[in-house]
Amino acid sequence: MAASASHTTGHSIRLYLLVWFWLFVLSACSYLVDYFHLQGLLRWFLILLFMVVKAGLIVAVFMHMAWERLALIYAILVPPAALLVFVAIMSVEATYTLLTRSTLLGGG
Repeated sequence: MAASASHTTGHSIRLYLLVWFWLFVLSACSYLVDYFHLQGLLRWFLILLFMVVKAGLIVAVFMHMAWERLALIYAILVPPAALLVFVAIMSVEATYTLLTRSTLLGGG
């Protein structure tokens, strides 16, 4: 009975404070990209990198996905796979439409 009483059911406040700290640091870095007037691909790469890292922290810790491997797989891998399937379908349809127009309208 004593062993079950010492078992904690929640996560430590230290973990949440650490995540909040890193979210603050990453947000400050994102702000500094604009402050230093970075332009071009470097600017967009840094902004997107900070955005993805912040989203990953939020999903992993605050949505408790870091402790649920199957949920993480479904949340991270299934949507991009579905998008790739839809892009492939649209690519096939676009090629068919282009070939049909060039055949019927004599553009090719």
